[in-house]
Amino acid sequence: MTRFNERTQPRTQSRTQPVLEAEPKPAPQAEAPPHPRATLALTSAATAVTLMTYTAPIITLRDTAADLHTSLSAQAWLINGTPLGLAALLLVAGSLADDYGRRRIFLLGTLTLGITTALGALASTTLQFTLARIAQGAASAAILASSLGLLVHAFPTPRGRLHATGVWGAFVSGGIALGPLLAGAMPDWRVAYGVLGAAALLVAALAPRPLAESRSPRGGRPDILGALTFGLALVSLVAALTLGRDGWLRTEVGLLFLAAVVLVGVFTLVERRTTTPMIDLSLLRRPGFLASSAGGLFTGLAVIGLFSFLPVLFQQVLGLSPMDTAWLFLLWSGLSFTVALQAKRLAGRVPPRHQLAVGFALHAAGVLTMLGAIDSGSWHRLLPGLVLGGIGSGLLNAALPLLSVESVPAARAAMGSGAQQTFRYIGSCAGVALTIAIVTSTKAGLGHGANTALLVSAGLSLLAAFAVLVLRERA
Repeated sequence: MTRFNERTQPRTQSRTQPVLEAEPKPAPQAEAPPHPRATLALTSAATAVTLMTYTAPIITLRDTAADLHTSLSAQAWLINGTPLGLAALLLVAGSLADDYGRRRIFLLGTLTLGITTALGALASTTLQFTLARIAQGAASAAILASSLGLLVHAFPTPRGRLHATGVWGAFVSGGIALGPLLAGAMPDWRVAYGVLGAAALLVAALAPRPLAESRSPRGGRPDILGALTFGLALVSLVAALTLGRDGWLRTEVGLLFLAAVVLVGVFTLVERRTTTPMIDLSLLRRPGFLASSAGGLFTGLAVIGLFSFLPVLFQQVLGLSPMDTAWLFLLWSGLSFTVALQAKRLAGRVPPRHQLAVGFALHAAGVLTMLGAIDSGSWHRLLPGLVLGGIGSGLLNAALPLLSVESVPAARAAMGSGAQQTFRYIGSCAGVALTIAIVTSTKAGLGHGANTALLVSAGLSLLAAFAVLVLRERA
C-alpha cells in the first residue's frame, strides 16, 4: 500500500516509523498535515486562473493579431503557444512534483504564471507574444500536474478524492467560462493579461502557509533527455500542422512530420532505459490508463480545438462584438462548469468511462445541430448545440481527472494527471491547427469551412466514445 492509503490520522507521517514510538518525528517529505479545504480552494483557484489565461485569446485574437500585425497563417501560434508549453512539460512537471515536492512545483508554477502573463501584456511582436504564451504553458503545466497530486495527498479516502476531483474539474470548466468573459469586459487585451497575471501572483502569495508538502521520491536524476526529445517532437508536430494549411505536400511539412515521428521513437527508447522516466510505459498495458489518455487526447482534438476557434468565427462571420461573443460562449462553458460540479452525484452509479462516452456523444450531437448556423448568419441557431455541447463538456471535465488518478498508483498521482493532460493539450494543439486549416482552406467561404470543421469534430467525438467504451478493465 502507498503512504496515502496508510495515513489514517494527521499525526502519522511516515510508514518507516515504529508503531509503538511515543513521539514520532515528521518525515521530511511531509512537514505538516494537509489542510484539505484550503488545499482544495487554492488548487481550484490556481486552476481557474490557468484556464482563464489559456482561453483569453479566444475572444481577443482578432484585436491581438491586428495590434501585433500577425498574418492569418501565424494566428494559430497565438492560440497554440500555451497548449504547446503545457503538452511539452506536463509529464516533466508531474514527475518533478512527485519526486521533489508537489507544493514546491505548485508555488513555482503560480509565481511563473503571474510573471509570464504580465510579460505577455507587454509584447510588441508576434514572436514575443508567442514565446510568452509558451512560457505561460510551462507554468500552467506545473500548476495542473501538481494540483491533483496535492489533492490526493489531502484527500486520501476514495470518498474525499471523488469530491475533490469533482470540484477541481468544475473549476477547469469555470476557468474556461470566465476567461473569455474577463477578456471581453476589459478595455484592451493587454489589460486583461495584466489582471490575470496579478491574480496568479495573488494565489502564489496566499498558498505557502496552508499547503503541506508531499512527495514520493524514487531516487535518480530528472529525465532531462526525455523532456528534450518529447518537447522537440511536439514542436515539430505543431509546426507541421500549422504550416500545413498552406500546402500539406510541401517538403518542409513532410520533414517536420518525419521529425516528430523519429523524436517520439527516441523518447520511447529513452523512457525504457532511464531509471526515473517521465512516464512509466508499462502503464500503457492498463486499459484504465489508456482510456484516460484517449479521453484527454480526443477532448483536446475534438472539443477544445473546435471551441478555441469558434468565437473568432462568431465575430468575423456573424459580426458579434467580443463581449457578445463572450456571453454566447458562456452558455457552453457555464453549463460545462455546472454539470462538472454536479457530476459527483453519478459516483457509484456511472463509471467514469461511461461518463466520457456520454460526454463525447453529447458533444457530437451538439455540433451537428450547429451545422449551417454560422453560414446562415443566425446566432440563435447555435443555442441548442451550445447547450448539448456544454453538458457533454461538463461530463468530460468531471470524469477525466478522477480517471487519471485512479488509473495509476496513488503515489504517482501527479504523473498520472500530467500524462492525461499531456494528451489533452497535444490534442488541443493539433485540434486548433486542424480547425483553422479546415476553416480557412476552402474557397467557398468561412461559413462553409466551419461546417466541415463541425463534421470533423463530430466524427472524432463519436470515435472517442467508442474507444473509451472498448478500453475497459479486465476482471
